[in-house]
Amino acid sequence: MNKAQLVEAVALDANLTKIEARKAVDALIRVTVQSLREGERLTITGLGTFSVQQKAERVGRNPRTGAPVKIPPRKVIKFRPTVDIE
Repeated sequence: MNKAQLVEAVALDANLTKIEARKAVDALIRVTVQSLREGERLTITGLGTFSVQQKAERVGRNPRTGAPVKIPPRKVIKFRPTVDIE
């Protein structure tokens, strides 16, 4: 499902126009991104928890040459689902 399909599904499920649904989906995305940038954890009951995890610097390998490559530290988004889809 892409964003346009999500907007259409939200519009149908919540009995909203597609414009209203798009604004709601866009707002949810903006708030989620802003919270994660500030290092906050975002929990959506019935869906899951988004959090930011710090990855340490490490040494990787160039797959072509096998030479060691230094991979800098970085932040990644982690998602832990709370629902079982089965």
